[in-house]
Amino acid sequence: MQLILLWPVISIAQPEERLPQAEFDVRPPFYWVEGSIGEMSVSKAQCRSFPADQIRQRIVEIAIQEWSFFGSPEFQIRYELEEEGLSDNERRARRPRLSTEESARVATSIAGYWSTTQEGEWIVGRQNEEWKEEGEGARWRDAWSAAFISWVMCEGGIDSSDEFRHAIAHHKYIDQAIRARDGEEPQALYIAYDAGEAEVLPGDLLCTGSRPQYQNLAERREQLGMGARTHCDIVISVDYSAGVIETIGGNVQSAVRMKSISIAEDGQLLSPVDPEGRPVFAHLKLVDTETRLALE
Repeated sequence: MQLILLWPVISIAQPEERLPQAEFDVRPPFYWVEGSIGEMSVSKAQCRSFPADQIRQRIVEIAIQEWSFFGSPEFQIRYELEEEGLSDNERRARRPRLSTEESARVATSIAGYWSTTQEGEWIVGRQNEEWKEEGEGARWRDAWSAAFISWVMCEGGIDSSDEFRHAIAHHKYIDQAIRARDGEEPQALYIAYDAGEAEVLPGDLLCTGSRPQYQNLAERREQLGMGARTHCDIVISVDYSAGVIETIGGNVQSAVRMKSISIAEDGQLLSPVDPEGRPVFAHLKLVDTETRLALE
C-alpha cells in the first residue's frame, strides 16, 4: 500500500472574457490559430517587444487574465491509500479532465500557446488526429505547461530567444537561466538561483522537477542540455508574513490554475504536488538593473 494523490473533480467558476486589446494591449492566443477542432493550424507567433520596466507587470497581468479566462481555478489535492503498481497509462487516466464543452472552449487558446514554439505547428497537427479519434473532449496528448509560459513571455514583451528560450520543455529556459547565472548568456532576462537564495518577486518563475526530482541547481548543472520532466509557474503574489507565494501555471490539472507555495520554517519553498512536498529547485529571477549590476 502507498499514499498517492487522488485528483479532485474539476470545478470551474464562471470564466471571464479577456479584455479588448484597446483596454489591455495583449493579443489573445487564438489570434495565431485558424480552423476548428480537428482542422486547426497555427502560425509562428511574432513576439511583442516592450520596455524592460513594463515586462514584469505585463507578465503578471497576462497570467492573471488567462487564469480568469479558464474560470480562476485553484490547485487542490487530497490523498488516499491505494494499491501499488499502477501503469503510466492508468495514472494518466486518473488525471482530471475538462468537460467536453470546456475542452472545446479553450482549445484554440491552448493551440495559441503552442504557436510561440518551433514545434507548435506539428504538435497542433498531431492533436487534430486525437480530436478526430476521440472527439472534442480529447485530452491534449502533449503537455502544454511550457508552451503556456512561452506564450506569456512572448506576449509580455520578451521577443528574443537570446532573452528567453521559448520552448515546449521547461528545462530549455531553466538551463538558459543557469547559464546566465554562470555568465554564459549575458542577454538572458531570467537568472537562476537556488530556492531561498534571492528574494522572490511577482514575475519570477519557480520550478520543480519530477524525473529527476532535483533538489538544487547543482544537480541540474550536472545534466545541462539533457531532457528532464520539470515544471515552472509564474509568481503572482508574495506574502512572506503569511508564508505563502501564489503562482499561476499552465496545464496544472488540465487548466491554467493557481497554486499556493508554502515557505517552510527552514526557508525552503514547497510545492504541494505530493505528500512530502516537491522542492522548488530553481528560482528564475527576472533581471532588473540591480540584479544585473550585482552579477557584473
